[in-house]
Amino acid sequence: MYDHFPISDRARELRSKLIAFMEENIFPNEKVFAEQHAAGDRWTHPPIMEELKVKAREAGLWNMFLPHSKEGYEGMGLSNVEYGMLCEQMGKSFIGSEPFNCSAPDTGNMETLFLYGDADQRAKWLRPLMDGEIRSCFSMTEPDVASSDATNIQTEIRRDGDDYVINGVKWWSSGAMDKACKIAIVMGKTDKTAEKHRQQSMILVPLDTPGVTIVRPLHVIGYDHAPHGHAEIRYDNVRVPASNILLGEGRGFEIAQGRLGPGRIHHCMRSIGQAERALQSMCERGLQRTAFGQPIAEMGVNKHWIAESRCEIEQARLLTMHAAYMMDTVGNKAARKEIAMIKVVGANMVQRVVDRAIQFHGAQGVSQDTFLAAAFANARTMRLVDGPDEVHRETIAKLELKQYRN
Repeated sequence: MYDHFPISDRARELRSKLIAFMEENIFPNEKVFAEQHAAGDRWTHPPIMEELKVKAREAGLWNMFLPHSKEGYEGMGLSNVEYGMLCEQMGKSFIGSEPFNCSAPDTGNMETLFLYGDADQRAKWLRPLMDGEIRSCFSMTEPDVASSDATNIQTEIRRDGDDYVINGVKWWSSGAMDKACKIAIVMGKTDKTAEKHRQQSMILVPLDTPGVTIVRPLHVIGYDHAPHGHAEIRYDNVRVPASNILLGEGRGFEIAQGRLGPGRIHHCMRSIGQAERALQSMCERGLQRTAFGQPIAEMGVNKHWIAESRCEIEQARLLTMHAAYMMDTVGNKAARKEIAMIKVVGANMVQRVVDRAIQFHGAQGVSQDTFLAAAFANARTMRLVDGPDEVHRETIAKLELKQYRN
């Protein structure tokens, strides 16, 4: 279906190279990763990951997410459509993004630093992130307020001479548990009296700064997602230089909108890759197992589930690629409704497909012997990440009604 969108020959070659690399290096090493991880430090990537990174970098499959280049920071130059089709492939494996330095939230954080950081901020943090030497986290969501409305955020970022002082509690700071995570982008309020979308700012906070406390790892339906992890973090009179502010006071929402559009394309396409793998496992299992004298794939309801899954995956992919194409051609603002639509459609689709695959596998489907149980936990979470379904449906409805009101 990618033939219907403007994709360069170079991007097609990258996709072919990525598929071959994953078949040769990623899928065969998923079990090795799990075994090494179980035998080592829970919050440190096992040796196999560093080996895969070296191979991926040598193959030219590195930092594929970054669309632009400037001042010595080289991006791949891929459009949202082109990178989206690569995300689908990487999303098929639970270790599929990290070897290519294309994992969230690092991709969004790197693009934020690239677009909104100054020269010193880029040199100190973007360079080691792009080189894969460190990891990062994005610290926005808070436990005491409804963070789906980001104007509720209460963390204080207060100017004090040549410094800012940060006080607040964040949670679901994904990636913060990883021992390689060295920097957080923290969103908080610098001016509670300003217009509500100009109260928030983003600031760079090294995690070794006095007053930063990793309170605990958070579990996702029983999974701690180590070595990546999701942390609750307390910022208690954390003092950082004023030069750590990104873009300036009151620009937090502006930065957030700049990073969320592409990020939603990435999330949705990775989810589609996960759904494709779930459908593959569904079909293989259905043909291999028999019950009541016939392969379970031949049973009526199971055929319907296979058909529905294929239809839903194709629909979600087409809608996501359309949103990516609009972002490439008319910009994120004009594509706002489409971006909201894919967030709802993609997350719900993959949850349904993975649930059917679990049903095909019976008791094995909810065990640790397949990827499906973890995939379901991830799929269910995606209906909350970057805003719950209800918020995006509200946006879609408002934009739909607006054309009739006018």
